[in-house]
Amino acid sequence: MKVAIYPGSFDPITNGHLDIIERASKMCDHLIVSVIHNPNKNPLFSLEERKLLIEECIGKYANVTVDCFSGLLMEYAKGKEATAIIKGLRAISDFEYELQMALMNQRLCPSIETVFLMTSTEYSFLSSSLIKEVAKFGGSIHGMVPANVYKAITNRF
Repeated sequence: MKVAIYPGSFDPITNGHLDIIERASKMCDHLIVSVIHNPNKNPLFSLEERKLLIEECIGKYANVTVDCFSGLLMEYAKGKEATAIIKGLRAISDFEYELQMALMNQRLCPSIETVFLMTSTEYSFLSSSLIKEVAKFGGSIHGMVPANVYKAITNRF
């Protein structure tokens, strides 16, 4: 079974993330959306809230599950017997950072490949940080996040 991991903070998950999930789910037998716990960040939603928000969005994908982790991605991936890491790219600035991470991950675990997926054009400007900033100042995020996330964010601000 080919297992792929799509890691991220997903604070919150956006329609751009869901686009990557849909496309990546067709490339493997099992896709694990892995929510990262980063103690250096102060997220809007807790780890469990982010996991639940994602689970509410992925019901139509039989081969997609959600998990949480902390620590090194490659150690986590080895534990899940993953063969690939999925990374979404929006712009050249994403590529520069993600290439550096992919090369380090390859050094740590050469048997696990990193696969870059370009976001669909309609979502190429989206980021979780931008979504939170727009919502915080009362701007509309309608159509940029799933309905459950829209409700959760509007309840926070």
